[in-house]
Amino acid sequence: MGWKETAEPVLTRMPTVERPEGHVPFKRKLAWTAGILVMYFFLTNITMFGLATGGAEGDFYGRFRSILAGSQGSILQLGIGPIVTASIVLQLLGGANLLGLDTDDPRDQILYQGLQKLLVIVMICLTGLPMVFAGNFLPVDSQLASSLGVGVTGLKTVLFAQMFVGGVLILFMDEVISKWGVGSGIGLFIIAGVSQQLVAGLFAIPALGTQVTGFFPAWFGIITGSIELDPFFQSLLFDPGNILALFTTALIFAVVVYTESVRVEIPLSHARVKGARGRFPVKLIYASVLPMILVRALQANIQFLGQILNNYVTLPAFIGVYSQGQPVSGLFYYLAPIQSRSDWMWFSGAFTVGAEPWQIIIRVLVDLTFMIIGGAIFAVFWVETTGMGPEATAKQIQNSGMQIPGFRKNPQVIEKVMERYIPQVTVIGGALVGALAVIANMLGTLGGVSGTGLLLTVSITYKLYEEIAEEQLMEMHPMMRQMFGDD
Repeated sequence: MGWKETAEPVLTRMPTVERPEGHVPFKRKLAWTAGILVMYFFLTNITMFGLATGGAEGDFYGRFRSILAGSQGSILQLGIGPIVTASIVLQLLGGANLLGLDTDDPRDQILYQGLQKLLVIVMICLTGLPMVFAGNFLPVDSQLASSLGVGVTGLKTVLFAQMFVGGVLILFMDEVISKWGVGSGIGLFIIAGVSQQLVAGLFAIPALGTQVTGFFPAWFGIITGSIELDPFFQSLLFDPGNILALFTTALIFAVVVYTESVRVEIPLSHARVKGARGRFPVKLIYASVLPMILVRALQANIQFLGQILNNYVTLPAFIGVYSQGQPVSGLFYYLAPIQSRSDWMWFSGAFTVGAEPWQIIIRVLVDLTFMIIGGAIFAVFWVETTGMGPEATAKQIQNSGMQIPGFRKNPQVIEKVMERYIPQVTVIGGALVGALAVIANMLGTLGGVSGTGLLLTVSITYKLYEEIAEEQLMEMHPMMRQMFGDD
């Protein structure tokens, strides 16, 4: 008996959101999407019961927060972290062909979805338990624990239970959007989190006596003379002028929009409807930028492992030396991604970098290599596991009644044509996005958004715009839904 037969009773009984029967009107899709988005904002503002105010070692996810969504100390503390980690495990297992599942088989599809949910629950436990019970990441209110008579351990258990519920909720919120709404729940949550940071980076007005954080309030102070630029050019370029951050943010927007429009268009014609023609676009960023979430999540989990080990054992110096919860030398330091200008600009007096220049250079090269190679690898995995590969694409074109003019109407022929473009473009696009994310992190962006987070937000927003336009087109011309099998 194989693993599928053994696990089938459990995996087929995993709770799931039912797919809609027939076509869902566009307005209803928008309503579901808006409702889930409001629910997401609501949950990120509910602080977990029993959590102590202050005394924490900072946000556990730290600078990875913008791509893993969620909110520190809220019910959605874990964000999409468990979902992304489970996807990494599944993609690695699927890439090594260890699962033995055929995603074209309805039974195997149910098993795959059930396995994904089970892995997410496991990852919620593996991530949440150390976060609550190890170190001081989420300290509990000892006075509240005494008054309730449950003890610190009991209150920590209550804290983990809330975190577990939040992790499961965000899993099903993502599923509701993917089946009943527009776009992807994961993408929508990333957009929501990054957009908040961008708005704060542009318009945040500080309290009296605190440092100016918003770009426009800072420039209002510079123009009126209430903020002095000393030294002038350095303050203008970095803080508080933030000219470099504004330039980097605008550059990322422009580059992503441009690369999304760079494509190879393969002509198609309909076999049954004479004169009906179309094009299949193979974009430069064919796998989208979503595989970058997987790469950054892998880095976040490596740093998570280092923090946990540092809390329990004394690590050798070559493995990692930590200061205030962050690696400052050793292997874990070199594996930590560059997240801001202050991580590498040792030549500027505005920043204090404790490492030597040669150490910083090695760290930058490791991060660049990790992102370029990891981006290419995960892009390939993403294409193969999401039905975007040459074989799956050829079947989709064949099933829609389309064919490539001048070639026989045969899926194998279409597949060979697709193999000329898709694998090469996937690798090039994944590597390009990885390099762009590192460069954006190094230069800094408005609101302290990570380069990867901004990259994801722009690309997801662009794709969401395309999907909304497609949905509106389908709504206006119902015959197109029948042609492309949407009904």
